[in-house]
Amino acid sequence: MGRDDAATGPPLTPAVFHILLALVDGQRHGYGIVQEIARRSEGTVRMGPGTLYGAIKRMLADGLIVETEQRPDPAIDDERRRYYQVTDLGYRVATAEARRLEQLVRVAHAKRLLPRSEPGQPATAQGDA
Repeated sequence: MGRDDAATGPPLTPAVFHILLALVDGQRHGYGIVQEIARRSEGTVRMGPGTLYGAIKRMLADGLIVETEQRPDPAIDDERRRYYQVTDLGYRVATAEARRLEQLVRVAHAKRLLPRSEPGQPATAQGDA
């Protein structure tokens, strides 16, 4: 990927962005990543093993994540699990992607594709105001 300037790189795939979001809070193994994505998306995003491990392979090669040697207590962990954590580059790339998506949401609001809401108030549909 060679993202010297993370902010100018191409948009991330949804799978890569979801994985980075899952790892921003700390290291996880593959199944833990899948569980975090499902939990955070309230079950609307389900990532299969092919998508997950294909993306992880590319992310490792691109330097967005690393496999970590740190492991939880062996008594509660399966030694076959591989744990991953986000790198500084991965964090910068995820931040740039979040900003890119935030800008798109602002445009969607300006185009009245999304309802506006006041802080602390539920959003109202375009014709409800």
